[in-house]
Amino acid sequence: MEMAIGSHGFEQFLSKEKLMGSRCTVCGALSVPPRHLCRAGHGPRMQWVQMSGSGRLAAFTCIAIGPPHMIEEGYDRKNPYCCGVVELDEGPRVVARLEGVNALQPESIEIGMPLTVTFLHRETDQGRRTYLAFTPPPGP
Repeated sequence: MEMAIGSHGFEQFLSKEKLMGSRCTVCGALSVPPRHLCRAGHGPRMQWVQMSGSGRLAAFTCIAIGPPHMIEEGYDRKNPYCCGVVELDEGPRVVARLEGVNALQPESIEIGMPLTVTFLHRETDQGRRTYLAFTPPPGP
């Protein structure tokens, strides 16, 4: 999908369950979330590009004391959640929640494990919001 980066917001694409990034039309550098300026050449010639949504876990952390909206969802010291850095198949890295992993047993979460994008829809005071997350493939 090629259009000016400013014409449609990243969060609007998330609400439509599309993981979008930006590509520099000069050097081809990819960024997720999208950027208005190229991180390599610092130029403004960027275009939207849809990511496959597949990648591998590069790093993660399990969080037991989270922000108020996570506490409202039931996360606490007895029920932590995970966030990770996912290296997408296309190359860029993105930070997102990890779903379908056991935050109580972080030793069971493997760096390099394959992940697939998923979209978490939540009602907030400002209306419906969509959050980016990744899940491992279903087990055997």
